[in-house]
Amino acid sequence: MTASGTTGRDAGLQPERTRLAWRRTTLACSVTAVLALRAALRGSGSPLEVIGAAAIALIWLAFLGVAHRRLRQLAADRPPGLAPRWALAAVACTVALSVSAVAVIF
Repeated sequence: MTASGTTGRDAGLQPERTRLAWRRTTLACSVTAVLALRAALRGSGSPLEVIGAAAIALIWLAFLGVAHRRLRQLAADRPPGLAPRWALAAVACTVALSVSAVAVIF
């Protein structure tokens, strides 16, 4: 206990687990993006396929930006909570990447 009667918060392994979860999600998004890009670029090379491949790449880069920002925040001794707009951005990127991958496959 400190002099004021409060104790410091012991985060334990929670920040490490969260960091690992973000890395796993980033890896899964990367694999999905690569497979979707591969499928999109193996086609006839029509403008629609090229636009789809560019959209997949942009969505993937946006997710990487959000994940990198969060991983930097988690490196702090007392990381802040994830802001709702960044959580929404991560979810939107993940869903958009999944929908794009399914659209390319079919």
